[in-house]
Amino acid sequence: QVTLVESGGGLVQAGGSLRLSCAASGRTFSSNAMGWFRQSPGKEREFVARITFNGDNTYYADSVKGRFVISRDNAKNTVYLQMNNLKPDDTALYYCAAHLNPLGSNGAAGYNYWGQGTPVTVSS
Repeated sequence: QVTLVESGGGLVQAGGSLRLSCAASGRTFSSNAMGWFRQSPGKEREFVARITFNGDNTYYADSVKGRFVISRDNAKNTVYLQMNNLKPDDTALYYCAAHLNPLGSNGAAGYNYWGQGTPVTVSS
């Protein structure tokens, strides 16, 4: 069992930066691949980034490559999403999720545990 709580969302102007955090509780965090997803009204939840259980590999959606960086600190039971050069299209509710597979996947359906989401609004 893994419980996830996101934080760090807010309002930022285009071109600005924001760092999201996801605090995990439970005994299996270090064995789980972690992912970030986002969802805006009327749209399906989409993949943003993921990181393998030990942090050795990261993967990103094409729309955020070169701008976002996912990282994790297993000693602190925390995963981060550093968001740089934000654009209005990045506006969404951002979710942290844990996958039972230590390598993870890009599909939301494969993730078993989800946080409540933290809102990010990027103004023009």
